[in-house]
Amino acid sequence: MSVLRKLPRLTRLPLGVEITILLVIKIALITVLAKTFFAHPEAKHMRMPTASVEQRMLAPAPTNTATPQVPTSPE
Repeated sequence: MSVLRKLPRLTRLPLGVEITILLVIKIALITVLAKTFFAHPEAKHMRMPTASVEQRMLAPAPTNTATPQVPTSPE
């Protein structure tokens, strides 16, 4: 009994052609998913001024000057 059995091929095409077809299908599916979910904003009329976005993204993080109130226990 052989441990490694030969799996049957799905098509009778040459292996290179079969791999190429699968790669084309995979690229098509990835493209459709990318265009569907990541391509454009949902509302095209909603635009933000570039200067405002740059200022918000490049500004240093705000520092918290308030110290947390720690309750003291009576001794």
